Amino acid sequence: MENVSKENKYGVEIYDYNGESYRDAMRFGSWRVAYLNHGKPFMEENFKKIERHNESDEVFILLTGKATLIIGEGLNKIEMEPHKLYNVPKGVWHHIFTTEGTSVLIVENDDTGAENTEFLYVKE
Repeated sequence: MENVSKENKYGVEIYDYNGESYRDAMRFGSWRVAYLNHGKPFMEENFKKIERHNESDEVFILLTGKATLIIGEGLNKIEMEPHKLYNVPKGVWHHIFTTEGTSVLIVENDDTGAENTEFLYVKE
């Protein structure tokens, strides 16, 4: 995984990512863990579309900073709290806003991607 550091201590793999935006960190079997660090795609002023995954749930965990989940066509807002697990079930429209210094952990199926995701543009 590009720009993800990995070390091994006593047989335990330790991953870290300090870059911008979304980056896979590790994969195992049918799932993957990724970092979502603050970046332009997640700034509220750049918001243009929401997405939904048709074959899998997606879990978000706020590690640091401030993040807001945008849910449904009504663009409902959920202010995330650190270390709580937010499961967005398959088929639910969503997006996330972040602020500078924010880091979110994501757990999802390894095959989650463009081929099983729909996008709905909400702003020009």
